Amino acid sequence: MIAVDDLSTSAPSADAWLSGHRGYQFIRHDITCPLPDMPAVDTVFHLASPASPLDYQRMPVQTLRTGAMGTANALDVADRCGARFVLASTSEVYGDPLEHPQRETYWGNVNPVGPRSMYDESKRFAEALTSAYRGERSTDTAIARLFNTYGPRMRGNDGRIVPTFCRQALAGEPITVHGTGRQTRSLCYVDDTVEALLALARTDCAGPINIGNPRELSVLEIAETIRDLADSDSPIRFVPAVADDPQRRCPDITEAHQKLGWQPAVDCRQGLADTLEWFAQQGF
Repeated sequence: MIAVDDLSTSAPSADAWLSGHRGYQFIRHDITCPLPDMPAVDTVFHLASPASPLDYQRMPVQTLRTGAMGTANALDVADRCGARFVLASTSEVYGDPLEHPQRETYWGNVNPVGPRSMYDESKRFAEALTSAYRGERSTDTAIARLFNTYGPRMRGNDGRIVPTFCRQALAGEPITVHGTGRQTRSLCYVDDTVEALLALARTDCAGPINIGNPRELSVLEIAETIRDLADSDSPIRFVPAVADDPQRRCPDITEAHQKLGWQPAVDCRQGLADTLEWFAQQGF
């Protein structure tokens, strides 16, 4: 297994738990530059991209370059090796959706120049490019649209709600909820997301395929659950809403169930408990 990462959104020690595994190789490299020569592979999983609003708003041009040039470079590797290519796209391609739950046939409600546009549009372009390689070059491609994935090894300061709430609850700080807290998210534990990506890689399905948990939770529910699991006295503090924040997010996973035989197995409360425990072990 070869991992390629520029570490722009993670610590140099992020892969320490893998470094001792036989057959694992790490290459520090910016995916927007052509990839160095490497052994032939049978599958390319393209997950490279800033994914937290704090990161992609800090690096808007790099985010767009990753979706364009980075995707092209990863596709070229798959095309050259005759490998299966799996693009990790995102539910953000649906923007602030008007259809609930979101099906793969829904084209979305996206602000192309808003504060989240650099991420939304980079992934929409990556999907178009992936489809073009499949059509023009017969590259064996698949598109996975990942909904909110969470779990151990997230950065505590990446700005997304699960690590933020975990960090605040463990420290006894106010848990900051933007807006009313009624906006919803679909939380899928990382183990379930990985199983779905592997299942997609083993099929000839092109997608796009929604990968997420169809259980819709409000942001306030998530905050209260994490506070309860942490046995914390942290108060809930409501702060101003974020511009262009999607109000509802919930996948229709019929396609994943029928074509991949997949559905999430980890209960949200258990997944949050495991994530919170990991953050506690890290000293947050």
